[in-house]
Amino acid sequence: MSLPLLLLLLVVVCSAQASHYRGIVMTYYPKNTNADGSMTVDLHYKLNFHACADITSWTCFSGNCGNVSSAVLNKVDEEIGTLVWCQTEGIMTRQVSINTPFQLWSDGGAWIDYIKNGIIAWRALTLVELRNRSDTNQANRSPQTTILPVLRVPSNCQRDFNLLVFDPDGDEVKCRYGNTTLSECYDCTPPSVLNLSTSCTLSFSPTNSSNEGLYAVQLVMEDFPTQNITLTQTDRMQTNITSSNAISKIPVQFVLSVDAAVPSCTEELYLPKFLPPTPDNRALLCAPVDQTLEIIINATANISMISELLFSGPYNINKTTLGAGQYILSWMPSEIQTGESHPICFVVQAVFNSVTYQSQLRCVIVNVVHNSYPIPIFLGVKMKVSALSSLSEDYIINNIIELIRDQQVMPSDIPLRLKSIVKSTTTATPAVST
Repeated sequence: MSLPLLLLLLVVVCSAQASHYRGIVMTYYPKNTNADGSMTVDLHYKLNFHACADITSWTCFSGNCGNVSSAVLNKVDEEIGTLVWCQTEGIMTRQVSINTPFQLWSDGGAWIDYIKNGIIAWRALTLVELRNRSDTNQANRSPQTTILPVLRVPSNCQRDFNLLVFDPDGDEVKCRYGNTTLSECYDCTPPSVLNLSTSCTLSFSPTNSSNEGLYAVQLVMEDFPTQNITLTQTDRMQTNITSSNAISKIPVQFVLSVDAAVPSCTEELYLPKFLPPTPDNRALLCAPVDQTLEIIINATANISMISELLFSGPYNINKTTLGAGQYILSWMPSEIQTGESHPICFVVQAVFNSVTYQSQLRCVIVNVVHNSYPIPIFLGVKMKVSALSSLSEDYIINNIIELIRDQQVMPSDIPLRLKSIVKSTTTATPAVST
């Protein structure tokens, strides 16, 4: 009697631990540098699991990884549906005695069931580079991004997933699939239904029904300097880095669900479509410390019924539903986050005849500033303006801002003010402050 009971218990325990993983993302923020050369670094990571109670740990893979001085884990958002998931945000503070690069990794159980590209176990690797850069005279900062645990697309629709890429140091950010030999994943087989550009766009083309199902997407995001730089560590040893050398790397892993074909791929019918004043994709927003930033999101669908907004971002974002397709994401950053940039991504889902449809992925970057009066930035914008007759300066002043807006020179949410105009016989170059 006891042996069958023991075997049954083992089966239950194993099944409870299986098929729970939906992906992971990590970024890092260098903090204090002490007189002895030691440093503090905050590592932010999004865990995507079946349940909010599922957790993982990060262990040292190489280098001097220091000691963990604090670690917290909080819920971000969750979906209760066919592909149940919960995203949590972990914030881990590490103290390192020297600013040499180190690698952290996390690995464990199984991806969600029935992965089409054959991925079973999961692993993620982060390279943290904290040496002082010659171009900024500061420690290197990682690329910034986030992602939802599950992105959906109907099998008969073309869709580009333009992943958010942003680097606080102004580096060029590139994406590639993980490499098994570098221990960036257990099995790094990429999804056959996606094409990845180095600029971090995943392109999906219509495919047949045999390719419908779930795919594990395991990317690595890296930052490359735009010019040759020198990295200096605490003991004054230096390393030269060229524009072809990656400085740091972060994992970006999630699930792609290729769903059944939709009657029409036109947005606003079955697939939700964003409406103003929803921020543009990759819009740059400012959030003053201790003040609430509100992101208004509107979406519509004429045939399907909008059911929910799903997002990924800082854990203490509040989501408010105003009505069908009308939402507000509110966030109040704290003093300790001054100078940080935080990505926020979201989608809207709709349902028709028990089938779920997802909007395009949309992301914004939120810069945390100390107050609501950032230092003005002056830009020279060169534009060619053609007219049948001579244009007065008053006319240009009254109309040039709208022309700049129409040409999408600057994000729509940044205020512009015309300072001066430099005229030539063929061009007028306005100086604009933001």
